[in-house]
Amino acid sequence: MSQSRLRTVRDHIRWAVSRFHDEQLFFGHGTDNAWDEARQLVLGALHLPWEIADAYLDCRLEEDEQEHLLALLKRRIEERVPTAYLLGEAWFCGLPFIVDERVLVPRSPIAELIGQHFAPWLPAEPARILDLCTGSGCIGIACAFAFPEAEVVLADLSFEALEVANQNIERHELDERVYTVQGDGFAGLPGQRFDLIVSNPPYVDAEDFADMPAEYQHEPELGLACGDDGLDLVRRMLAEAADHLSEQGTLIIEVGNSQVHVEALYPEVDFTWLEFEQGGHGVFLLAAKQCREHQELFRSRLNG
Repeated sequence: MSQSRLRTVRDHIRWAVSRFHDEQLFFGHGTDNAWDEARQLVLGALHLPWEIADAYLDCRLEEDEQEHLLALLKRRIEERVPTAYLLGEAWFCGLPFIVDERVLVPRSPIAELIGQHFAPWLPAEPARILDLCTGSGCIGIACAFAFPEAEVVLADLSFEALEVANQNIERHELDERVYTVQGDGFAGLPGQRFDLIVSNPPYVDAEDFADMPAEYQHEPELGLACGDDGLDLVRRMLAEAADHLSEQGTLIIEVGNSQVHVEALYPEVDFTWLEFEQGGHGVFLLAAKQCREHQELFRSRLNG
């Protein structure tokens, strides 16, 4: 990577776009094209805002800045490391989150629901919220901003992920009403009930996992793959959700491409599949009443 002709911020973005195309990188961790990816990496590495005035793009870089930036670009291209890991930060719901290879890169379409305060789906403002399989904590922490009176629990099996989630709680100064719980599914929450349970669990089926681009290999497998049909954990969550929802509670779970497996496994259940203006699919909603009505069915299909 010669830096002889790369001088300005604009030079580096333009060069990165060309190389990203040449190397056929995959964009699925916050951007969906080479231009946005290059801009995110270059501006982020230089601690410049995304909305930077165009004139600043013609600023020349110092030699140490060039070396740092080119080293990151080299890792993005040669090692296929997602940009968020290179920067140690990702944005979700307009909020910055610390991320590294202990957690998935935030990208859930649930962000759109949070931005809308889950309207029109919640019967009342939730007092207690559970973000199950929280990872970095981005969904639960964003919910805490959306519902400033709510207590929010961030639960995950991974101690390493919860270390990151706790860093993000501290970063956003929410430790008075947001806290973490370690456990497998609902195991760490005996007897606790919530008005809103929202989850982006591991749901990638075996076939999709085998075909995933190299960028995903930097993410923790525990946060992605979950059995042949991707529903090993989702089946358990459905079987137990009624025991952890308040009377008028709401359950929202993202299953992505495994929507087809959910519909095939539970044809009797009237899932509400949510639609997104900003892209995304495979997120269902069930009311607490439905979870109670179908609990025996969910339990009967725990083994697929």
